[in-house]
Amino acid sequence: MVRNSASARRPVGIVDRIGAAGRSHAFLTPARLEAFIAAAEEGTFSAAARRLDVSQPALSQTVTALERQLGVQLLVRSSAGVRTTEAGVTLLAEARAILVRHDQMVRTVTAAATDSTGVIQLGIPGELAYDLLRVVSRFAAEHPGTRVIPRHLPMAAQLASLRRGDLDVSFMREHPAGTEFDTTLVAQENLGILLASNLAAQLACSDGIHLNALAGLQWIGFPRADSPAWYDELAATLSSHGIDTGDQADGENFLIPSVGFTALSAGQAFAFASQEWAHLIPETVVWCRLAGYPVVRRTWAVWPAECRNLDVAHLIVGFEWCPTDSSLAGTCKGAQ
Repeated sequence: MVRNSASARRPVGIVDRIGAAGRSHAFLTPARLEAFIAAAEEGTFSAAARRLDVSQPALSQTVTALERQLGVQLLVRSSAGVRTTEAGVTLLAEARAILVRHDQMVRTVTAAATDSTGVIQLGIPGELAYDLLRVVSRFAAEHPGTRVIPRHLPMAAQLASLRRGDLDVSFMREHPAGTEFDTTLVAQENLGILLASNLAAQLACSDGIHLNALAGLQWIGFPRADSPAWYDELAATLSSHGIDTGDQADGENFLIPSVGFTALSAGQAFAFASQEWAHLIPETVVWCRLAGYPVVRRTWAVWPAECRNLDVAHLIVGFEWCPTDSSLAGTCKGAQ
């Protein structure tokens, strides 16, 4: 978790008290141990992912990160699945014991917490990473008594709402300054682009589409007020590749899928998007990888440092499942 330098001087909030803090210096998190246990017991990453209701790439990355940090191979991969190594067998027994103790600790500590409203007011940007949607879905399934109410707001409005208490937690494209908020990086996506199918066929190379090949096309973006720092980062990257960012005053219109896809289908525009695009892509539009991955989109979860809402704490803990070093495969991909 990204922690503010002054966090040691402030009162400890409920998120800290249930163990969401410390992920930056303790890699043996419950989520990583649970991922390893599931893979070892199920025998395949796909079965383990189904068991835990997470994406297979996220689970595989989690186990790989655990092996890298420990410096040992825990699982032997093959076309038939996975099997534990000697080190893996040792860790499996220890991990099961750790999770039992962890669950006992969580029950004991959270039993002492009294702040639970049954509602989470959640601020969101225009589009969320697929794994973040999985976290929200998993949270809703495990906490049926808590309602999650999403609200789309520009970043300045999100920060103001967090200060007033109108929002409990927000997803933001940029890290807020100061010490009044706690944050954790929950997604880091290498973005590709959406553009007309016939145009993609002309521009695509073996390693994807080069950003400078899009010069002369209109960037379908978003209003700068939504996330000023992220907007400026994108605009600077585009300008360095000879692309005119133009005026995004009408960016709100492009947040409506039908408007954006109409502009893309006309063959004179492009838009950034994750490979796991949440909307149905029409046959006139394809997703393509950008050569060299020049555009990385980060998402932070942000909540007041003094938060003592138990519901928020449980949601934050769920972000342990989100990989923050995504990579993309394939070159161009249309609707499935």
